[in-house]
Amino acid sequence: MTQLPMPKTFEPMLAKAVDRLPQGDDWAYELKWDGVRAFVHVEGDETRVVSRRGEELSPRYPELAAIGAGVAADDAVLDGEIVAFDDEGKPSFSRLQLRMGLTNDTMIRRRVSEAPVTFVAFDLLWLDGRALLDRPYEERRRLLDGLSFDGPSWQAPRNHLGDGEALLDLVRERRLEGVVAKRLSSPYRLGRRSSEWLKVKCRRRQEVVIGGYMPGEGGRTGSLGSLLVGYWDSTPEEADSLGRPQRFVYGGGVGTGFTQSTLEELRAALQPLRRDTSPFELGWDPAVKYAARVRERGPLVWVEPQLVCEVEFTEWTHEDTLRAASFKGLRDDKNPLEVVREG
Repeated sequence: MTQLPMPKTFEPMLAKAVDRLPQGDDWAYELKWDGVRAFVHVEGDETRVVSRRGEELSPRYPELAAIGAGVAADDAVLDGEIVAFDDEGKPSFSRLQLRMGLTNDTMIRRRVSEAPVTFVAFDLLWLDGRALLDRPYEERRRLLDGLSFDGPSWQAPRNHLGDGEALLDLVRERRLEGVVAKRLSSPYRLGRRSSEWLKVKCRRRQEVVIGGYMPGEGGRTGSLGSLLVGYWDSTPEEADSLGRPQRFVYGGGVGTGFTQSTLEELRAALQPLRRDTSPFELGWDPAVKYAARVRERGPLVWVEPQLVCEVEFTEWTHEDTLRAASFKGLRDDKNPLEVVREG
């Protein structure tokens, strides 16, 4: 068999959000990991870690460099997530925040011991010179399990065949992120959000794009009070098919979940994105909604909608805004133009 050159980047297949898991013998179920999506490229003993957007992550996560030596293959590409575990052994996005975005070598080395990460693999896209994208998920998982992918900073937990509701009950009991269901016959659809992969979240989480912020008061005077966030009314592909541009929808305010260091990081990141007018095109007008607070604290600050963050919230209101949203962290691995409302 002719050995093909390994592609440098892949676009991830994505899951659609649903309220109930599909049932039947043609589905497998996996944990939804509360981490950062990434691909691991193995060529011989060399390892490259690449983000879903094609960014080279290897220097940021040096504990993953030994994966190549531990994989029983000449070359391979594994799809998975970079996860940081808390003291109870549960995935912690808050702890992972300590590792995201770092570029200073000294700080990276220090954080490796403070917040070690694990690469959790759940799919295999390439093996020994052969693309596996058109092979069914069931076969790709079997090949992945055959790699004995288990080391000090990497693992490939087995999926669950059969009763997805039992796994979902366990996930709810342990207050984990959720469950992903994958059709056994599914090929790997690059860059597609497919109904062959479905996800149920046990905690209400949403990626949003920051469009501005309200100045703070009290202990936050002169700082950031709450974020003004939104989402796009369609993906770029959907907008193209409709023959119109995407429109940015106001999704509410986020006023809790910040540490002092987070506030400083956000202000520094938002400063170069400032603009004179609101970026929101649909939904409530935040300037009107918060008019009384503007009179007390000063005008709202608008920014270009380029910075993605993740929030946890209780529900969507009848105004299509987030209720009781709490900041969980920035997402430098997500394309802001792909952020739409889930569920």
